[in-house]
Amino acid sequence: MFNYFIGSYIVTFLGLICAYLWGEHVHSGTGLTCVFIAFVLAILEVSLSFDNAVVNAMKLENMSQKWRHRFITWGILIAVFGMRFLFPLLVVAIFSKLNILSVLDMALNDVNSYANYLQSAHAPIVTFGGSFLLMLFMDYFTEEGKNVHWIKPLEVKMQNLHRIKGICTLSTLFTLGILLNIIPIEQRSSVLFSGIAGIFIYLGIDGLAEWLEKRQEERAKLCADVVKCSGFVGFLYLELIDASFSLDGVLGAFALSSDIIIITIGLFIGAMFVRSLTIMLVEKKTLSQFLYLEHGAHWAIGTLSVLMFVSVLIEVPEVVTGLLGLVFILSAFVSSVIHNKKNNQ
Repeated sequence: MFNYFIGSYIVTFLGLICAYLWGEHVHSGTGLTCVFIAFVLAILEVSLSFDNAVVNAMKLENMSQKWRHRFITWGILIAVFGMRFLFPLLVVAIFSKLNILSVLDMALNDVNSYANYLQSAHAPIVTFGGSFLLMLFMDYFTEEGKNVHWIKPLEVKMQNLHRIKGICTLSTLFTLGILLNIIPIEQRSSVLFSGIAGIFIYLGIDGLAEWLEKRQEERAKLCADVVKCSGFVGFLYLELIDASFSLDGVLGAFALSSDIIIITIGLFIGAMFVRSLTIMLVEKKTLSQFLYLEHGAHWAIGTLSVLMFVSVLIEVPEVVTGLLGLVFILSAFVSSVIHNKKNNQ
């Protein structure tokens, strides 16, 4: 098991050294404080992402070794530089109508203004993530032909909803409609646009993945090309899921620090551990050994999506999000162990 996390331990060691040096550079004597904050942010990122690791593992099981490797290498760069560093800068640039270099200067030298701009964009950001993850949650539990259920009375009823065409989209639009009727008028246009974008992006990626799977079955002679394409689509799908999961963590990180460098270091360490955990789950075939782990992860996703919508109205502490997700994962794990024991008797 240790071998899976060697890269994560190296990143942690180097990252904490960088946090110390940056702290001393910015303000002499704050190096150890920055190390502590980065360490706490890393723990926060991991605690919020157990369900993300399980979902990623489920998708990676159907991908080639080459694309698994790319998920670790390219994916971690996208996750860290793209979502944890560049994405907040782009959001602030859009809402402040400044160029991105000016925003970067603001993030490094006027962190309070930067944090205020980012906080003002909180509602549309979390609405996008909430819509995308709610689509993922509904799509999983309304899948036709599903014969394994964890919370059986509820999951069976949800599966029966597959008879309603477009139920995932309708459910998400209904939730979005409720939110729009509650929030202030000045937020409605941006929240509506973000919510619709989350729905359309999920439908686009999911539809493309299904089309490629059918093409692979129907045209075996083009198998190599199709596998290559489906590997890319699967990679893109995973990155979008990871991005949606990371939205609340990126925003919540500013409650601990306004320093974008320390935030990026802390979230980088956490994201690396989540990647390592994902690969371990895949190669040890953990999901096939624990029957209900996928179900628990998707219940955690549904909870996270609801909390994202709620956070538009009131502040939701990250510890609540992390603990609820962990409760679902651990409960599903225990249920799987009990199920295995019964079958082995």
